[in-house]
Amino acid sequence: MTTPEPEAQRKVLNRLRRARGQLDGVIAAVENGASCRDVVTQLAAVTHALNRAGFLVVSTAMEDCLAGPDTGESRDGLTADDLEKLFLTLA
Repeated sequence: MTTPEPEAQRKVLNRLRRARGQLDGVIAAVENGASCRDVVTQLAAVTHALNRAGFLVVSTAMEDCLAGPDTGESRDGLTADDLEKLFLTLA
């Protein structure tokens, strides 16, 4: 992956750090014998945070792709079709 724009990279890292914190919460909940409802709620939050980070990565790549319509590829060499497939893997 090429280096993303600093603002996009900051946003992705913030989302991933949030997910890491939530995952730490899931681990602690399991270790402490929390209820199934609490564990599943925490897992849902982790999943949501990871999905948002993934969507942000794909949308940034799509912006790159649109910024370079001459080649139809992003800086990473991904085509619009490649990006669509990546996006759908997150759904």
